Order: sequence, then C-alpha cells, then structure tokens
Amino acid sequence: MNKVKGRTRAQESTGAIERMYITMRHLFNRGFYKPMGVSGETLRESLLQLRPEIYGSVAEEKIELNGLTYILDRLPQGIEECRYINLTSDEGYNLSHFSPIIPPKRRRNCYRIDEEQMNIEITRGRSDIYDILTHLTFLFIESHKIFKKIYIEDSGTTIRDWKKLEEAVKKKKLTQSEREIALSHVSNIIGRTFDEVLDAHKIFATKEKPEQFLNIIYWMGKLSLDEEISGEKRTITFSPVLRERLGHHIHGEIWANNIKKTLKKNHLLGRPIHIISANMHSVMNYLYAPLIFKKEFDNAKSEYEVFEKLSQPENASLTKKIKDYAEKNGMISIKDTSGTNIDVQIFDTSRLKYNNSSNLEEEKKPVLFVMDYAFGEQAYETIDEFLKPYKETRSNVQFLNVVSVSVMGKAGILEGGKGDLMIPTAHIFEGTADNYPFKNEFSKKDFEGNGLKVFEGSMVTVLGTSLQNRDILKFFHESTWNVVGIEMEGAHYQKAVQSASKIRKSISQDVKVRYAYYASDNPLETGSTLASGSLGITGVKPTYLITKKILEQIFNS
Repeated sequence: MNKVKGRTRAQESTGAIERMYITMRHLFNRGFYKPMGVSGETLRESLLQLRPEIYGSVAEEKIELNGLTYILDRLPQGIEECRYINLTSDEGYNLSHFSPIIPPKRRRNCYRIDEEQMNIEITRGRSDIYDILTHLTFLFIESHKIFKKIYIEDSGTTIRDWKKLEEAVKKKKLTQSEREIALSHVSNIIGRTFDEVLDAHKIFATKEKPEQFLNIIYWMGKLSLDEEISGEKRTITFSPVLRERLGHHIHGEIWANNIKKTLKKNHLLGRPIHIISANMHSVMNYLYAPLIFKKEFDNAKSEYEVFEKLSQPENASLTKKIKDYAEKNGMISIKDTSGTNIDVQIFDTSRLKYNNSSNLEEEKKPVLFVMDYAFGEQAYETIDEFLKPYKETRSNVQFLNVVSVSVMGKAGILEGGKGDLMIPTAHIFEGTADNYPFKNEFSKKDFEGNGLKVFEGSMVTVLGTSLQNRDILKFFHESTWNVVGIEMEGAHYQKAVQSASKIRKSISQDVKVRYAYYASDNPLETGSTLASGSLGITGVKPTYLITKKILEQIFNS
C-alpha cells in the first residue's frame, strides 16, 4: 500500500515540474509577468506542491533560511530590493558605467540599473532562465510569508516587530545590543528561534555589509507590503533581444571558434584531441605539481595529501606557481570572452614530461582540451559547436580528430554520501522520452579499492537541481530505472557527441566517452542537500582520483 502512495506522490511531483517548465516557456514567449499576480500563480502553486528538498520548509509558515542562503548565493546582491527584474542577453552593458554584480555561486553578469531595477544577463541558455525563475519564485513566496506575518488586515497597520526592524535598518551602524534587539524582532517575524536567526546573520554578514541579513528580511517584507497594499507589483521581463537569440548557439559558436583558432595557431588542430569537462585546476595540478613539488609528493602518505594542501585558499600562491610553470611547459590558457563563462586550458602533451606516449611521433601525441563546467543545456550548445568542422574560409574546411570526450562532474547521489562516486551506464533526460545509453570507458572496478563507495547505473539529467523532490528521486532509485544519481549536463553532452559522430559524421564513430561523477550531496537525506553547504576538503580525493583515471586511459590508449 505504501508503494502505491509513494508512486502517486511521485506522479504528482512530476506533473508539478512539467507545469512549471511549460509555464516558464509560456511566460518567456509572452515577454513579461507579475510573479505575485495571476500570471505567476501556476509557478507558485507548482513549487508549493513540489516542495523541493533544497527549499526545505517553503510550504510552511516559517521562513526557510537554508533555502534563502542557497538562492541568494546564486542571485545578484541587492535583488531583494528590486521591484523590476529584467532578463537580457549580452547587450553591451559591459561597455557602460554600470559595474557588473556577479553572484558568488553562479557566473553571470548582473547590473543594478537604478534603485528599483536589476538586469540579469543570460548567456548560458534555457537552463539559466529556469534556474533564475525558480529561485525568484521561492524568494517571492518567502517574502509573502513575511507580509502575512507583519500586516494586520483588520486595522490596516503593521505589527510592532516590523516597526522596530524598520527603525534598526534605517540606522547607519548598530551596536551589538541594537543588533540583537533587531534580531529578536526578526525572529518573531520569520518564525525562527533566536539562535537560528543569529547563525543566519553571521552567514550573510560581510565586511562592507555587516547587517545584510536584516536588510534582506526588511526589503523582502517591504516590497511585499507595497505590492499588497499600494498595488506596486513586482515584474519580471525578458528583453526582445534575449527572446530573439535564445537557442541559436550564438555564444557557443563564438566560444568554439576562438578555441579552434587557438589550436590552429599553435599547430594542434590536426592532432588527436581529447576533450575533458572538469575544472581549471585538477588536470593542471595532476600533470605539473609532482614536477614542482617532488619532495612533498615523495614525503606524503598519498598524493591526495598534497592536492588537499593545494586546494586550501591560503595556498593560492602555490597554485599560481604551478600555473606559471604550466604555461611555459605546454599549457595554453584561454580566458572566455564569448559570454559562456567557460574558460579553457589546452595541453600539448609533446611538451610534457608526464605521459606514456613519448614513443609516439609528435603529430600523434594527444592534445588535452580541458573546459570548465558548463551549465545545463549549455553543455550541448558548446560541445555541439566545437565538434563541427573548422571553417576558416568556405573552401578551407578542417575536420577535428576528436578521439575521446571525458566528463568529470558533481552530482546528487541517491545512495551513499558526499564524495562517493557514480559511474553512469546511461543518461535519462528528465521530463522527456530522451534516453542515452552508451558504452562508458569507465566501469565500477576502475575506482574500487580507493576508500570511496562506487555506484554504477543510470543517471538522470534534470532540468534544474533546485526542483528535485524526494518522491520522484525515490521512485527513480527504487524502480527498474536503476538510477544512482542526478546531474544537469550528461544527456546534453551525450546528445552532442552522438549527433556529431553518428548523424553529422563530423567526428569518428569510434569516439570514446568517459563519465564519472562524485557526490556533492544526497537529496534523499534530510540535511544533506545542496543547501547544506559545499563539499570542502571532501571533494579533493574524488576529484583527483577521477582526473588520474581519465589521464591514465588517455595516455595508455
């Protein structure tokens, strides 16, 4: 009986996700909507029905603090103060006097146009829009909770706690006593204990804005009050240029051509190319750190000890030393200028001391093309463009010799914990009938015996991690789909590879693919979702273990 109930709840949740995405696309095509009006009602209701794990107590009366921290790390600072939010394409604001605001956990340029308006630049496709609209829907739901708590409908006045918070926010500087009094009032407003509010205040506090948490709660409440009482509706708009450009791979094409030009300039275009989607430190460190810090590696209990040390923020100077050395010994850094926010490193292995291909002729030695993490659908846009032949002129067309595509990613694990590994056998694209089975060059046994749990099975490529719901994930995990984890890019990478190799024939049909993920969170465990915090040092070993296995396979092939 319980299984039937769980399945029914999973189906309801799936329906809520589908409604959200259909609504988002409709609103995008329409060009604008009012999040707390009739046009935003479906998004709000669907999110409340879904109750994603990452948004915790969104369906309860109290304010969800972990979810609030999570979304504000991914939205521009000050967005809670803005009544008008405008999603734009890259339309030249970088040439203006406006200073870009870049959220700490999402690489996107945002511009505060005036006191009431925030522009957010979309250069990474639909996934970026889904991500932002989901977070904003959560923000508006939470702000409305504050309104309901502070407004007395019978008398048309606000409660005393709100007036006291307003007084505190208007002061230029607060003493410890004044701050704690204000936090006590906030505690009553948001339905949280004083110690929870105190912790949240510390998380949000910065040197420039020590009272940021108080300001956030105040502005969320103020705009909600203005909207409900004065009718000053918050509005989200999509610029005409964004609506015209979306889906046309404009940024991906520029990005891919820049890389091909660099490969051509350095006489690397005809060499065997191995694409690695990873980060901008693990491959570089693995190749060069043992050469620079030989003594440290010889004395360490394991190589991971040294890599842990290199990952510490206080050792940034050591990373710079590695980068400087690498750029003189075979590594080419390409800083992104296309708007994709995906930097690239190219490694000419003919100039490396570390590799097992020293007996090969120079033109057969591999070229490693390492790209920073893509975001959702952007993975298809970038790889699809890169795998196309390089057209310098109409008559001069050169096909790329792409030998392998390796993807190292972070993912939500459905069994196990942070840092454990997932080796996919197929990618299932959520909300569609698209399934991508493939031969993974990696298998479970490649990673066993390293002190980490390893799970092999299907991976679900989700439309947005912030929408994941326990009932859906439980169904995927316990059903015959044999799902071991969720992530956002796998199906998009595989779609691009299959299109290029099997349909367009622009690369070899024998191209090898490698996928390995390490767990950033377990969305099925309370307190272990993405909102619970970053991996920290736990992510070092799986990152470098996967990097090691990718490089071993490339150099031994």
